[in-house]
Amino acid sequence: MASLLKENSTNAENFRKLAICCDVNVVLNSIGLRWKMQILYCIADGVDQFGKISRYFPTLSDQVLSRRIAELSGEELIVKTTLPDSGRLQIQYSITEKGRELLELILRLQDWGKKWQVVPALP
Repeated sequence: MASLLKENSTNAENFRKLAICCDVNVVLNSIGLRWKMQILYCIADGVDQFGKISRYFPTLSDQVLSRRIAELSGEELIVKTTLPDSGRLQIQYSITEKGRELLELILRLQDWGKKWQVVPALP
């Protein structure tokens, strides 16, 4: 997320200081990016190709979807495989053990939220 901030901004400086003080903030900034965990969950659930994921989230732009898939792949939470012997280039995504472990934690957080979180009423 810090890469989206101006390097000399107060927010960028705050992110750097929080990262130094607490590793949890680095993790929360990574998993907190919009759509990222939803895409990971989708891939874990067997929605394994770009077009299928795109249809699953119709309001998500292809640009953001591509970026999030690249982030998940770069963090080794998913792997990208080119399918052999298909008439055209087809890429399939699958979740890694590291991704499964993270998803288990996210689902436990979800359970905690259902139990303890008070959802504010909409205006």
